Amino acid sequence: MKKNSIAAILQLQGAVIVYSLSTVAAKCASEYPTLSLGWIGFFALEFVVLAIYAVIWQQVIKKFQLSIAYSNKAVTLMWSMLWNFVIFSENITPGMVIGVLIVIAGVIVMNSSSEEEAESV
Repeated sequence: MKKNSIAAILQLQGAVIVYSLSTVAAKCASEYPTLSLGWIGFFALEFVVLAIYAVIWQQVIKKFQLSIAYSNKAVTLMWSMLWNFVIFSENITPGMVIGVLIVIAGVIVMNSSSEEEAESV
């Protein structure tokens, strides 16, 4: 298996960012009473974001091993934490940062072990 290009990696991370935006829409929907116009609007927005993500994801998994693509989805935690801080002014604790760094370290290990396997083939 060949090494993935920077463009493919950026597309994968773009898909992860789009996926993380669905959590923003869900959080916004949760601030409205169930079945109110605001709730329905943000709930519909969440479905639209997930539909866009599904199309991008189908293109991404053509370029990566499935295990690598799925391991990169864990970076969603970082983006969700960032969105919560920027959009909702929620605090980021040291424990949250440590947890995200552990997840990112795992993704890096997973990606680097895959590249080593690809080079040995």
